[in-house]
Amino acid sequence: MRLGVIDIGSNTVHLLVMDARPGARPVPQASVKTTVRLMRYLQPDGSVSDEGVAALDAAVRTAASAGREHATDETMALATSALREATNGPEVLATLSERAGVPIEVLSGTDEARLTFLAARRWYGWGAGRLLVLDIGGGSLEICSGVDEEPDLALSLPWGAGRATVEHLPDDPPGPERVEALRGLLRAALEPVARQLAALPSPDHVVATSKTFRSLARLAGSRVDTVGPGDSWRLRRRDLADWVPRLAKIPAEGRTALPGITPERTFQIVAGGVVATETMRALGVDEVEICPWALREGAILQRLDHL
Repeated sequence: MRLGVIDIGSNTVHLLVMDARPGARPVPQASVKTTVRLMRYLQPDGSVSDEGVAALDAAVRTAASAGREHATDETMALATSALREATNGPEVLATLSERAGVPIEVLSGTDEARLTFLAARRWYGWGAGRLLVLDIGGGSLEICSGVDEEPDLALSLPWGAGRATVEHLPDDPPGPERVEALRGLLRAALEPVARQLAALPSPDHVVATSKTFRSLARLAGSRVDTVGPGDSWRLRRRDLADWVPRLAKIPAEGRTALPGITPERTFQIVAGGVVATETMRALGVDEVEICPWALREGAILQRLDHL
């Protein structure tokens, strides 16, 4: 059957279409993405502005239309941190559900983490042993550890690349004082997470998902051999740490000339790099492998399991 998932995230509205059946590897058929950068539309009272609602409305219309064009048998719609936390979230979601043509499931941070972990587990298989999975979204940072398909620990923290940019690095380019202040806040926030993970067995394999990590890997990482389709990337903390100060000196417009930095990520890539570096440092991670599957694939895999 052909399954679609509309992911209404903090940075983009993204439709993924896959041909899937139980027991077989899902095969991607289409990917349609609209950049919204929802965090910039949040008002002081926590609501999404009218302009932001209009941008979301247009993006969801585009995704729903593309799903119909690709003849999906079933389409799911998911909303993550930005809409989950918006004070007018219920009203916005009601409007967007009409545009999508299906109910929108609002995921908790823990649900985001669990679905992303499931995708990583299926991608790497049981032979990868205990996984530590890191995911930087627009609004939140997810951290999971486990040896099964359900993680032993699944955490979601309000340290997404878009949120960190809006709240802590509003200038373009950001000054070094602001970058250092963000580092300090992250180190304090990640201390209790490091203690929780220290109580679990050490991971056999550390992987990272999300467009932020993929962009950073293309900038500062290296390709590795893989048995699966597409490129596989590895990112070392020391290489990333060397790049972040240089990124912070370049205006957003100029960053798109660098490998891996796309226009929709350029405004938040500095904050994403700081979050990635400090998360790896706090957890004692020297290197991550980039997993091509994440939340959307996890949602499709879970749906197949239910079928």
